[in-house]
Parts: sequence; structure tokens; C-alpha cells
Amino acid sequence: MAIFALSDLHLPLGINKPMDIFGVRWDNYVEKIEYEWKNTVKEEDFVIINGDFSWATYLSEALADFQFLQSLPGKKIISKGNHDYWWETLTKMNEFLRDNDISDVVFLQNNAVLCDGIAVCGARGWISPADKTFKKDDEKIYKRELLRLETSLQRASELSDIIIAALHYPPDEAYMEVIEKYNVYRCVFGHLHGKRAEDYSVLHKKCMLVSADFLKFAPIRII
Repeated sequence: MAIFALSDLHLPLGINKPMDIFGVRWDNYVEKIEYEWKNTVKEEDFVIINGDFSWATYLSEALADFQFLQSLPGKKIISKGNHDYWWETLTKMNEFLRDNDISDVVFLQNNAVLCDGIAVCGARGWISPADKTFKKDDEKIYKRELLRLETSLQRASELSDIIIAALHYPPDEAYMEVIEKYNVYRCVFGHLHGKRAEDYSVLHKKCMLVSADFLKFAPIRII
């Protein structure tokens, strides 16, 4: 068993909103994801998708994306990103999975998942106050997401001494303090693309940027 991560899939299968407008690296990216995934992940493995899974606006529009995911090997753990507009309550999302026979997906939302003795948890995160785009309205969301991260880490610590934290936004110093408090083994994050991804200086050796285009659409092994 291995645990992989790959964020920012931005699947367009339900609403036909491909990513190729963002540059040639996104040409045929769904096919690239399928090829790399099938050549990397085995059925007994887990894959963390830490945000921006689908371009769908509503959960029903994401069905084709979930069916595509079902066709790929491994068990998938999905957390929320800033573009996951389809995201609903856990109850509604789990009902959606049951109603559509999607059996190998679990959602992270104020909880933790045990993967053969390793706990996976996380939160969306938010823009750091140090970011020049940070506005007063962002402060409430930033603090709320920080609390959600700690809640999920508390639950993870009850399950295992080995914890993987999944964020969508890059963790800043305040988030890293919480991550260090729980002695997290690895923190994966996404959200950054193109030059921003190439230029980003990771705060800590425990952190890994796992945006799909940054990884050339191949899931990367975490443990």
C-alpha cells in the first residue's frame, strides 16, 4: 500500500470547460492524468486529491468526473479547493456517491481518514495575510480554515501517530505552527500553477506542492 497525492485536476467532463486556455502544458490533460495514474497507482493504494477536483458548479454536473475517477485504480480522498463550487454537505455528497455507485471515494471535511495505519486529514486553507491580495473579508475565512485544520488534526491524532495533512492553499507560518504542533509527517498542498508554482519557496521540508500541472499530471508518492 502506498499513498499518493495529485491536486488541481480541474476535470471538465460534465461541463466542457477544458484547461488548455491556460497554456500548452494543459493540452490533453485528462488523457495525461489517466495515463500517468494508471501507470503509477495500484488498486490497494490511496490518492489524495487536495482541492479543485472538478470544474462543475453543481454536484450533479460532476457525475462524469466522478465516473472517470472511479475508472482509475486506488481509493481516492478528496478535500475542497477554491474552485470546487459543487461541494455540498458531507451528507449530500455521500448520498450522491451511493446513488451513483461511486464506491472508492471519501471526502475530507472536519474529519480524518485512516489508511492502513496512516491518518489523512486536512482543510482548504486560505490566502495568507502576508499576501498582497489579502483583504479584510478574507480574515474570517482564514481563521475559520485554520480552526478546521486543527480540528481535523486532532481527529487524526486519535487514529494514528503518522499523519498526512492535505491543504489546498499553501500553508503560511500560522498554519505551519499547527502542523508542527501535531508532528505531521507530510503536508501536501496545491493551488499554485505555472510560474507561481515554479517560483514558490516551500516553507518547510515537510511540505510538498502537488498541483497536477506542476507534477506533469503524475500522482506523486507521499509514503
